[in-house]
Amino acid sequence: MADKYKYIGPLYDFLSTIYGGESIHNCKRAMLCEEHVKPGDKVLIAGAGHGKDAIRAAEIGAEVTVVDLSKTMLEKLQKAFDKHPKDLKVNVVHADILKFEEYDKYDMVIANFFLNVFYKDTMLNFMDHLIKLTKQGGKFVVGDFAFPKGNVISRTIQKGYWYIAAIIFYFASDNAVHEIYNYPELMKERGLDITDARHFRYLGMNCYTSVLGVK
Repeated sequence: MADKYKYIGPLYDFLSTIYGGESIHNCKRAMLCEEHVKPGDKVLIAGAGHGKDAIRAAEIGAEVTVVDLSKTMLEKLQKAFDKHPKDLKVNVVHADILKFEEYDKYDMVIANFFLNVFYKDTMLNFMDHLIKLTKQGGKFVVGDFAFPKGNVISRTIQKGYWYIAAIIFYFASDNAVHEIYNYPELMKERGLDITDARHFRYLGMNCYTSVLGVK
């Protein structure tokens, strides 16, 4: 299968920093704290991204597994590890996450800015699969664009902010262009108990949110 991030992958960090400052990075690491992750916990991360969430989880002492289909993004992840002063223990898997079937194994499964690349039916298929990988009593985390709230003007600006990013990645890597997903509601519909949600502002807007649901 072709690597969709072959060309935009090298620019991924630069684009996200320009587009969201530190808000995206902070959103990805929001639930990776001692309150939610203990040394020895098994943490699965869907999609390599910047690698900051994987590094943070490993620093806490979790047993981290990262699964990504993009060879380009996994190579970027390895470079992030190489620059880190500590010897991080992270299991990197080059595979389609839907074919990764370690069900009911992980204390925490993380989908940061991962589900938004798919159209809704496909996205729900991925979400359901990731929840299956989460063990009973475990945590499922989604960090992503926040569902628009507020008055009409505020919601319109938030939607426009999202669609600019979606269209860029549509042309660069054939990602889906769709409405902003209401992850908390979708997680509740799948029987998860939402126990934590943290919001991150950028350009005066509530642009990003990290949501934690317990299975």
